[in-house]
Amino acid sequence: MRTILLWSLAASSLAAQQPPSKLLPGTRPFIATDAPVIALVHVRVIDGTGAPPAEDQTIVIDHGKIAAVGSAAATPVPAGAERMDLAGHTVIPGLVGMHEHLFYPSGEGVAIYSEQAFSFPRLYLASGVTTARTGGSMEPLTDLQIKTMIDSGRMPGPKMYITGPYLEGGGTPFVQMHPLQGPDDARKTVEYWAYEGVTSFKAYMHITRAELSAAVEAAHKLGIHVTGHLCSVGFREAAAIGIDNLEHGLVVDTEFDPGKKPDECPSQNVTRDTVNSLDIKGAQVQQTIRELVQHNVAVTSTLAVFDASAPHRPPLEQKFLDVLTPQTALTYMAARARASDTANTGALDALKKEMQFEYSFVKAGGHLIAGVDPTGNGGAMAGFGDLRNLELLVEAEFTPVEAVKIATWNGAKFLHADDRVGSIGVGKQADLVLIQGNPAARISDVRNVKMVFKDGVGYDPDKLIHSVAGAVGLH
Repeated sequence: MRTILLWSLAASSLAAQQPPSKLLPGTRPFIATDAPVIALVHVRVIDGTGAPPAEDQTIVIDHGKIAAVGSAAATPVPAGAERMDLAGHTVIPGLVGMHEHLFYPSGEGVAIYSEQAFSFPRLYLASGVTTARTGGSMEPLTDLQIKTMIDSGRMPGPKMYITGPYLEGGGTPFVQMHPLQGPDDARKTVEYWAYEGVTSFKAYMHITRAELSAAVEAAHKLGIHVTGHLCSVGFREAAAIGIDNLEHGLVVDTEFDPGKKPDECPSQNVTRDTVNSLDIKGAQVQQTIRELVQHNVAVTSTLAVFDASAPHRPPLEQKFLDVLTPQTALTYMAARARASDTANTGALDALKKEMQFEYSFVKAGGHLIAGVDPTGNGGAMAGFGDLRNLELLVEAEFTPVEAVKIATWNGAKFLHADDRVGSIGVGKQADLVLIQGNPAARISDVRNVKMVFKDGVGYDPDKLIHSVAGAVGLH
C-alpha cells in the first residue's frame, strides 16, 4: 500500500509539472501547439485597449502568459521557443462574449430551446471567444457542469461565467422558465442559485419592478451583477432600481410606447414601430442615454441576432450550414426566407436604429459590451455571430479598433477580469486570436481565424468546427 501511495504522489507531482494540454484528453485532438514557449513574429497587433494597430510585432508566450510584446526588431525570441513567422497576420485579444447561450431554438410554433452543450463551446472557441458570459440559462445545472468540464480539460471551450435561470414574471410564453411569484420568490431564487455557483442573473421580459428591485438588492449583497432583457420595465426605471447591464439596447426599450402601462409588457410590434420612429438625437432618447451613463449601466450590443431577422442578412456561409442538422438547416432557411420577404422592412430599420443608438451611447460615455445571443430565428450562430458582431459594429460607424475594444477589453472590464484577459500586454493570460489579413483595414478579415490561443495553448479552429458537423440543433 505504501508503495502504491508513493507512486501516486510521485505521479501527481510529475503531472503538476507537465504542460496542461498533456493531461487533457478531452482537448488533445484540437490542439495545434502547446509548446511551453512560443514566439509570434512579424504580426500586426490590435491590443484591445483602443490603441492604434502596431505593425511588425513579436509576442512571446511563456507557459500560458504573455511574456513580451514589442517590435520584431527589438524583441528577442527566447532560445528553444517555437517560432511562428506570421507576416500578413493580425493578433487580437480573445473575444469576451457577454451575451452567449448554450441553447438554440428547436422547432417552430413553441418557445422551446434545446441545450447545445456539445457543439456550442467548441464553436465559441473556434471563433476566438476565449471568455464567455451566458446571457441567461434554460438549464443552469447543465451550464455549471459544462463550465466545470471545460475548466478541468475534459472538453474544449471558453472560460465560462454562468448566469442563473431567467428572472421572469408571470405571463411568459417560455415553458422552460419559472414565473416568479413576487419579490420574495425573486430574492430566494437569487440566493439559491448564487449558492450553486452562478455569477450573474438576467431579468426577463415580464418581471415586475418590485421583483426586479428585490433581485437586484439580493444580488448586490452577494457582489453579483444583474442584467436584463426587459419589456415590462423601462430602461430608465431599471437604471433607477440599480440594474448593472441592459441587453440588446434601444430596440427592446418599451418606455417610449405612449400606451405603456406599469409592470406590463406591450406588444413587441408596437415597440418596434415606436422605436423606428424615434430620433436618436432627440430629447427622449438622449435623456435615456444620460441616465444610463449616470447610473453606470452598461449596454450589451447583440447586433448579430437582429441582423439575422433583416432581409437577405447575414451573408450565408457554407460552414454555418454544415454545423446544422438537416432539419435545423431547413427550419432556419425557411425563417430566413420569411425575413427576406420584401414587405419585411421594419427589421432592417430597427437594426439601423439600434446601430445609431449604440454609437450615440458610446460617444456620450456609455460602456458598450457585445455578445451574439444565438436565439431568434437561428441565424446568429455561437461564435460565428460574435465575429459578425465586429463587422456590424463597424457598419454602425465604429472604427475596427473601437469594435475590437468593445468585444474584448470592455467585456473584461465589466467582469472585473481586465487584469487577466481582454487586452494584449505583458503578464496577461495568453488568450489571443490569430487572423490572416488586416481587420484594421478590412473588418471582414476577422472571419479568417487561423489559430486561437487560450492560456497559451493554440487550438485549431477548423478541427473544432469540423467536430460538430451536423450537430447544432441536436446537442
